[in-house]
Amino acid sequence: MTSNRTESFATAFQKVHPRKVSAIVAEQIVAAIKGGSFPVGSKLPSEFELAEQMGVSRPSIREALSALQAVGLIETKSGSGNYVLKRPSSDEEKEAPHLIESEAGCLEVMEARARLEPPVAALVAEKASDETISELKAIIGKMSHQARSGRFPSYFEADKSFHLALAEASGNRLITAALHPLINTMNHKLYREFTHHYYLKNVADMEQVVALHSEIVDAIVQGSPENAFNRMSEHWRRMQEIWEA
Repeated sequence: MTSNRTESFATAFQKVHPRKVSAIVAEQIVAAIKGGSFPVGSKLPSEFELAEQMGVSRPSIREALSALQAVGLIETKSGSGNYVLKRPSSDEEKEAPHLIESEAGCLEVMEARARLEPPVAALVAEKASDETISELKAIIGKMSHQARSGRFPSYFEADKSFHLALAEASGNRLITAALHPLINTMNHKLYREFTHHYYLKNVADMEQVVALHSEIVDAIVQGSPENAFNRMSEHWRRMQEIWEA
């Protein structure tokens, strides 16, 4: 009898999973668009207004907007705001919240990389070979070229190559194996959209980040672990400041 009751309970209930605030924000914005509050072509309220109305932080709003950009429901016009591109279908209205729930959060990625990559940069500064330095300089050259041309997708791939090469240059297989999945979160749509629309909005932003990567390489060339650590930390500090602004 007890066994039968337990089985009936098991079929009656489902596991409760905590939800991300940004996913709930995305659902509300999608519902407002679908309900006609914001027709195609109209401008959404500002980040500040959305945060005030929903009682959430601006980073949660940014993550939600990044997801909506990633699935093609809105577009960002620099210096103007966010505009509705299309009215979502029944299937499409679930895409942005699902993206947020299924991928690593932007803050999670930044916090993890800010704590793991600076000591790796310091280690590389202690042991980098001429071959490693040449490879890193070549990647910096590619980043600089793509930044000047304003080609975000190509720039982003070169940026990713830099961080992967740095992990390889540690000469430690365990470090490389640990960092590769973390760096590959750069492939996530959510992180990519946030980076594009907030951290690397234009040519000037991209060139500024290239300069910071160049300083990391300079510290490695000089054999200065402390400077390499500090420059890599500065990179992630700037990004987190933009996230929290």
